[in-house]
Amino acid sequence: MSVPDSETVLVITRNGMGDAEPELQLKLMTTYFKLLDENNLLPAAICFYTNGVHLVIDGSPVLDQLKSLEAKGVRLILCNTCLKYYNLADRVQVGIVGGMTDIIEAQRLASKVISL
Repeated sequence: MSVPDSETVLVITRNGMGDAEPELQLKLMTTYFKLLDENNLLPAAICFYTNGVHLVIDGSPVLDQLKSLEAKGVRLILCNTCLKYYNLADRVQVGIVGGMTDIIEAQRLASKVISL
């Protein structure tokens, strides 16, 4: 089993990937997380804020992949302020609800931060 790469943190700020139609954005994000999971390409953490928090709630098409990544040791850090802003706090299905301090710390410790 692979160990998360302590050098890399992913930042997810959208409810999908890229600047396309919402359906395509979600399809791309689903494929991205699926490939990370299947190939054990494990970042140390994935930080979700702004619209990105929509990916960690019930009904999200990427929940299975995120749950699998978390089970493999990837920290999923969710922005508490964003969840409250969108009234989603009670719908969280995966990850750890944290604050901006947690997100900053994960980014500070990383050698590489990838924003999607």
